[in-house]
Amino acid sequence: MYSAQIPPRRARSVHPFHALLLAFFFPLFSGTFLADLAYAQTYEIQWSNFAEWLNAAGLVFGGVALLAAVVSYISRRSTGGARRVLWYGAALLAAWITGLFNAFIHARDAWGIMPDALWWSGISALLALIASWIAWRGFPDRGDD
Repeated sequence: MYSAQIPPRRARSVHPFHALLLAFFFPLFSGTFLADLAYAQTYEIQWSNFAEWLNAAGLVFGGVALLAAVVSYISRRSTGGARRVLWYGAALLAAWITGLFNAFIHARDAWGIMPDALWWSGISALLALIASWIAWRGFPDRGDD
């Protein structure tokens, strides 16, 4: 008997430079959350400073990752597989915006940032995890993603 084999759908991984950006983006936002958590437990002001710097670095890497996502979307728009890139870009943009709000919260006095900073850093870390997970799964070559 002849059995027709359907070729498996292949997912292209993200560009190595893009993956490197994500490898910094998620841990930096997670580190912001952990530093805010440590500050909430100890009220040692240096933890607030750590969180502020980690968040700023996460915003830098996230901004460059957003540019890479736009390039990836434009390059896949005509060949198919752009829908997952669009979801990835939306999650990445949401994480970056919440990180920006977190930076505004951290601009206040160290005693005045709690509990807002903890919530904003937790949400941005979760969104960064979702964006990284979508990207690390890869993007399909065809339009049936």
